[in-house]
Amino acid sequence: MTECEEHLEFFLDYCASECGLSRNTLEAYGSDIKRFLSRLSLCDLSDVEKITVVDLVNFVDGSRRKGLSPNSVWRSVVAVRMFFRFLKTEGYIENDAAELFGTPRLWRKVPEVLSGRQVEELLNAPSGDSPLEVRDRAILEVLYATGCRASEVCGLNVGGVNAEYGFLRCYGKGGKERLIPLGKAALEALEYYRDRVRPDLALMEGESALFLTKSGRRIDRGLVWRKVKKYARRIGFGHNVYPHMLRHSFATHLLSGGADLRAIQMMLGHADISTTEIYSHVDQSRLVKSHSRFHPRA
Repeated sequence: MTECEEHLEFFLDYCASECGLSRNTLEAYGSDIKRFLSRLSLCDLSDVEKITVVDLVNFVDGSRRKGLSPNSVWRSVVAVRMFFRFLKTEGYIENDAAELFGTPRLWRKVPEVLSGRQVEELLNAPSGDSPLEVRDRAILEVLYATGCRASEVCGLNVGGVNAEYGFLRCYGKGGKERLIPLGKAALEALEYYRDRVRPDLALMEGESALFLTKSGRRIDRGLVWRKVKKYARRIGFGHNVYPHMLRHSFATHLLSGGADLRAIQMMLGHADISTTEIYSHVDQSRLVKSHSRFHPRA
């Protein structure tokens, strides 16, 4: 292991323990920084001291030429800047060239959403009575009813569901806990799965995971992704459907129904309401209704 790789491990440990970054973010940052170190052949901290802004610009340009999306390029720059700042703050290096390198600004892409009818079709796609289809129906219902990320659904535990009061407890980015209400349809699907199907899937004693694979283990994001794709194909959806689209649809449909933006922010687990505000650009009908209702000459 090179000196830079060793300090990268120190940095990732710091990000996990002090910054509370999620495992997925840590893996992405680690991959980005390793790619940066490899591209510039950096092995020792003395090599890092010699880095210039021109090297960083060339790294970004090379990433773009390789076809990385603007979001991926932006994340790489953030990861490298954080790594350099860590090295300087801890006294491993004196000069931080990344301080002079600005973070690129991104246009916010308006998220794709499903219509109410499309959501209904997707949620009804697992129509069979097999244990796995019952489980999949509950997964889809929870994704749309709560706006949870796929990783958060995978992390749900049996004890996190309160059927009496109709809410579930999930843990978002950085391990932050939040409580989200469950609608009647989602709660019914969830209780049916939990009471009728999960006991047969729970092959390992003491397993706390709510959603289990057929081998009795906690489901992962890959499984959720594949299931959403599978049922979207089953009902003939021609466009790309993915788990996060149900999260976008959840927020947009709540907003169009008159829900408060702050409430949606809390349910989604956004740290900054500006992240939630993107959904106001999706629901143009809400803007038209507001104009018609409140403008004196509408």
